[in-house]
Amino acid sequence: MHFPGPCLLSALVLLLPSQVIARVTRVVVETRTPASEGRYLKLTGRCWGELDPDHALNGIINDLRLAPRNAHGQVEYSATFTLLPADPAKMSGLLLYEVPNRGNSPLNARTFADDTAAGHALLSSGWQGDLVPRPGIESLTVPVARNADGSSIEGPVLARLSNLAAGGHTASLTSGFAGLAYQRPTTLDTSKALLTRQASDDGQVVAIPSADWAFADCSETPFPGRADPTKICLKGGFSSDALYQVVYTAKDPLVLGIGLAATRDIVSFFRQARHDDDGTPNPLAARIRHAIGSGTSQSGNFVKTMIHLGFNQDEDGRRVWDGVNANIAARLTPLNFRFAIPGGAAGLFEPGSEGVLWWGPYKDDVRHRKTASLLDRCRATRSCPKIMETFGSAEFWGLRMSPGLAGTDGAADIPLPAEVRRYYFPGVTHGGGGGGFRIPEAGQAGRNCLLPDNPNSTAEVMRALRKALLEWVVKGDPPPPRVYPRVDRGELVPPDHQAMGFPVIPGVPLPDNLANGFPIYDFGPGFRDADLLGVISVQPPVVRGTVPIVVPRTDADGNEVGGVPLVLNQAPLGSYLGWNVTASGYQKGRGCGFSGGLIPFARTKAERLETGDPRLSIEERYGTHEGYVAKVRAAARRLVEMHLLLDEDARRLVREADASQVLR
Repeated sequence: MHFPGPCLLSALVLLLPSQVIARVTRVVVETRTPASEGRYLKLTGRCWGELDPDHALNGIINDLRLAPRNAHGQVEYSATFTLLPADPAKMSGLLLYEVPNRGNSPLNARTFADDTAAGHALLSSGWQGDLVPRPGIESLTVPVARNADGSSIEGPVLARLSNLAAGGHTASLTSGFAGLAYQRPTTLDTSKALLTRQASDDGQVVAIPSADWAFADCSETPFPGRADPTKICLKGGFSSDALYQVVYTAKDPLVLGIGLAATRDIVSFFRQARHDDDGTPNPLAARIRHAIGSGTSQSGNFVKTMIHLGFNQDEDGRRVWDGVNANIAARLTPLNFRFAIPGGAAGLFEPGSEGVLWWGPYKDDVRHRKTASLLDRCRATRSCPKIMETFGSAEFWGLRMSPGLAGTDGAADIPLPAEVRRYYFPGVTHGGGGGGFRIPEAGQAGRNCLLPDNPNSTAEVMRALRKALLEWVVKGDPPPPRVYPRVDRGELVPPDHQAMGFPVIPGVPLPDNLANGFPIYDFGPGFRDADLLGVISVQPPVVRGTVPIVVPRTDADGNEVGGVPLVLNQAPLGSYLGWNVTASGYQKGRGCGFSGGLIPFARTKAERLETGDPRLSIEERYGTHEGYVAKVRAAARRLVEMHLLLDEDARRLVREADASQVLR
């Protein structure tokens, strides 16, 4: 593989007309290593950029006007990036941007063979400014906002700690999804803060006396320990089955909303620019014709937030992404407000579901909001991308997906705009399972969940859909028709077993009371709910009510109806669930995070009758091993005909079924 040297690239740059580009001012490549079996060169480095606080597109960035400015009146930031440009002679002209999830870029773990074989350029960069920079993590450096007189800005913050080590005396405020790495308390005086304990989310809240805890580390020194603003020490030790909640006053908020503009400008730079302000060439200069953004879970929420807040248009009025895939993303990213925590995951009191959650226009009467959609801003500037939304059952049960389809009253389907394609994966865990046709042994449960892990895979269909999205953007070829459950077909119902039609199976939990609730929060008058923007002044927030939610209906086997007919949904070996039950700890008996479970079918009729299982056994369904393989073959063929499965993946799935022990 041959890449032009810096001298040749510099010479090419001199021949090109200068142009004003999005405000990435400097790019430095720090490492160059072979990738994808030598077909690619992986570049890592850092981008520096600056933002005009007075520019119309940047005005929505919370506290940007309170950030320090350079001599030109601009606000500066820097971000790490990873770029895999193909050999210029083989470059396809398509730039694929992968949004990191909590700093973890897919490009640092693997690359998609389909993408590298096609010569697509791959890019990832830091957008989350609260992460502590470390090797292998994409990070963003942003300024601290201060009052006009230079004094520190202060405000209330909340941290929730659960599933702690029994008897331990020290808990970190910087661990988990809601890490508070930058939200340092203004004082270590615990009389100015509040620590509470409760046995359940709806249990009695008990205040812990300020003399019995400290902002400190007691791992090596007995209480009150060594002072540490990132930890709390409890005199009597923590309980593993309780929740601890601390509210305190923090100072010096980071301007985290810059992450939206930084992503916009970094993508635009590598897509459009010839060189940076120092003349350093863009390795992709003049070779990119289309750009697609992809994000999964937290990073999929980020993709939605980019579009909703108008960041799919750069400062020169150009579209940033021509197409996007928001995968298993049910919310907006809680990023663009003071003392935000972008790493949240729909826990109690966490912002993220307050904003607009639907692609088509909808009037949110339940929360007293006007008609709005995620596409309002990009429609106004004609910068909307083609959108592929993909998600599964766990997003209904754990991440409050319901209003995105049926609104905050759950009464009717919200029509999808023409530029949005939605594909739903029934009966899957968050992100899909590991696949295969193995039946777990009795008592083989998942991670702190009562039921075994759900193996139902989405990877094969996601591969076909990724290919379809690329062809939709580049060639204009329409993707497969939308496939998702609907209210008007009776496929979305309240989350209890009777409404769902879920079977009663002796010794097996029912889905009742397992769905993550949808509270209506009041964070104070300075918080703009529809955009997740502004200042939170009330912590914990006041709960003003709840939003009714719906989930997919099931058949008599406990498998969901509606959505993409995955192979294991057509040839089931059990009930594939988007929910599970926590086995121990604070949430015991409640929903087990975003983990889906599996309730295997009995192997024979005799086993089924012995346990009282109303579902047919595997033997009754398929007769023989060959009968089961034939069912898998037919299921795979159907998906291929729907353009939701590639031929080679269909053949592989049939081979795996044939090699399995099902009815051997």
